[in-house]
Amino acid sequence: MWGIHDLPLFIVSGLLLNIAPGPDSLLIMARSAQQGWRAGAAAALGIGAGTLVHITAAALGLSALLATSAAAFTVLKLLGAAYLLYVGIGLLRTRATTSASPRADAIAPLPLSSIFRQGLLTNVLNPKVALFFLAFVPQFIAPDSPDKALAFVVLGSIFNVNGTLWCLALAAFTAGASSRIRLPARAGLWLNRTIGALMLSFGVKLALSSR
Repeated sequence: MWGIHDLPLFIVSGLLLNIAPGPDSLLIMARSAQQGWRAGAAAALGIGAGTLVHITAAALGLSALLATSAAAFTVLKLLGAAYLLYVGIGLLRTRATTSASPRADAIAPLPLSSIFRQGLLTNVLNPKVALFFLAFVPQFIAPDSPDKALAFVVLGSIFNVNGTLWCLALAAFTAGASSRIRLPARAGLWLNRTIGALMLSFGVKLALSSR
C-alpha cells in the first residue's frame, strides 16, 4: 500500500535505532531518575512531538534544505549544540532543595511543561534527525509509489509511535529502578551531573559534526 515495502524490516530496524543511546535517552533517564515516571514521560512525549516535526518537514521537502544548504545545516546544528550545552550545564548545576535531606527526590523539580519543552527542543534542534529521516525512510518506499509523501508520513508515524513507546518504557524502567534503589541526595546529584557531562559531550560532538 502506498508503495511501502519491507515493512517488518522497517519496524525492526526502527526499534533498534531507537534503542541506541543518545541525548534523547539521556534526558529521559535524567528526568525519570530525578522526578519519577511522569517527568520521564513528559520528556518522552516532547521528543515524540519533535520527531513529528521532523517527519512533517521531511514530507514537505523542508528537510531537504538541510541536506543541500550548508548554511541552513550549520545554523540549526549550532542552535542544537547550544541547547544541548545549556541542558547539560543545567544538569551539572543541579542542587538539592535542602542539604539535610537524604533522598534524591530532594532535588528541586521542574514543571512537566518545561520538561516536555526540553524534550521537544532537544529533538527538533538536532539536524541529524532530519537527515536521518531523509536517508532512512525512502529506502522502504518504492520509486513508483503513487504518493511518496503519504508513504513517508505513514512510515515516519510508525517509527515515531514505536520510538515513543520505547521512550515511555525507558522512563518507567528508570523511574522504577530509582524508586527501588532510593539513592541518597548526593548520589542523585552526581547522577544528574554525570548525565549533564554526557549531554555536554553530545553538544560538542554535534557542533563539530559535518553533513
